[in-house]
Amino acid sequence: MGADEERHIDGRRARGSKRRAQIIEATLAVVTRDGASGVTHRTVAAQADITTSLITYYFVTLDDLLVAALASVADTYTEHIRAIIDGPGDNLHGLAQLIADSAGPGRDRALAERELATMAARRPALAEVSRRWRENVAELGAALTEDPEAIASLVATSDGLCTAVLINNVPADPEYIHRLLCRALNPARATAAG
Repeated sequence: MGADEERHIDGRRARGSKRRAQIIEATLAVVTRDGASGVTHRTVAAQADITTSLITYYFVTLDDLLVAALASVADTYTEHIRAIIDGPGDNLHGLAQLIADSAGPGRDRALAERELATMAARRPALAEVSRRWRENVAELGAALTEDPEAIASLVATSDGLCTAVLINNVPADPEYIHRLLCRALNPARATAAG
């Protein structure tokens, strides 16, 4: 294969990756506007201003499209949690800030992720990707304790706090969220942090 042919293939791949990203962003926009039930090949095509056949070229089934959209959001959360685990400082403060931030400028994306993750209960194709948030928080918890029940408590509390912040049932206050995370991980630590 010559250099010109390789550049042509690389250019095609780059355009394909860009097109897939455009379609995923359009899918998330539809979820944000209409909810996950509003996602069809046709609504995403209209949002992206491309043909429906182009959507189905990249994402044959609706589940393929929904999985890609959820994976896009999950990848972003994975990067954030990885940075918290690998970074300096108290991992629980980082997690508390991430949860609080879901009520800010990233709220629409967080709402879309929550809705798609909930959809996994009825659409098995989404299940594996929807578990990633919980797995990431468990990994963060495992960096703080070896107690599997404490890790499970941290995961459940984080999950519940995310939902509560999104529906304005809990203040998006990182210090408050941090105290609840400490209590979930270890009641003795919560007393010391309080």
